[in-house]
Amino acid sequence: MPQSMRVLVFASQKGGSGKTTLAGHIGVMAELAGAGPVALVDTDPQGSLAKWWNCREAQAPAFIHSTFTNLVHDLDQARAQGFRLVVIDTPPAVTKAISEVVSFADLVVLPTRPSPHDLRAVGPTIDIVEARKKQMVFVLNAAAARAKITSEAAVALSQHGTVAPSFIHSRTDFAASMIDGRTVMEADPDGKSAEEIRQLWAYLENRLHKMDPAALAEPAQHANRNTNALGREVPAFGRRAVFS
Repeated sequence: MPQSMRVLVFASQKGGSGKTTLAGHIGVMAELAGAGPVALVDTDPQGSLAKWWNCREAQAPAFIHSTFTNLVHDLDQARAQGFRLVVIDTPPAVTKAISEVVSFADLVVLPTRPSPHDLRAVGPTIDIVEARKKQMVFVLNAAAARAKITSEAAVALSQHGTVAPSFIHSRTDFAASMIDGRTVMEADPDGKSAEEIRQLWAYLENRLHKMDPAALAEPAQHANRNTNALGREVPAFGRRAVFS
């Protein structure tokens, strides 16, 4: 019987929310924390997550080149191949296709910058998540340290759902690390940004664990694996070409 696998979907109607950066970072952090094998899926036509992954030297996380229409099949295949977590990035728009992607989620992550424009734009995404009856969590991203608007945004968002206790602050190392396919945990593992991502993953992992304690408890045993640069083992098909 295929093992239990969890799906994290990062969704936000507002462009520039940092959704892709967080999806990549959480995928890597989950691997580093021993919750892999992890696979990334990019359903955004701009392909930003895919392009970042193509720049990576490390084999993990794996990347599954999928489309909206093939997603159900590809997720089934990922589950059969032994993946324990799939992280899906979505386009910055509200469409029927995104609603379909959300339907596969165990947990939907809504990155939101602490600005009036972002707070006003979050409504349609919330409507999709609630229509699909999925659990969701807001992540305050690109926050300014000790800024009043950050705490005000957290209070406003809490009226609609849970806000992750770990805020991600605005720092240039997030963008700088993504240039060559890395993350802040790999570029500066002792830095403040890396610690924030570790705390965010710990929170998300706890949420997922409560849904199914067996899902992320122990690495599944699976034949024909290769050790990657992160010291994790991934299914043999893990390093797939993103573009043909």
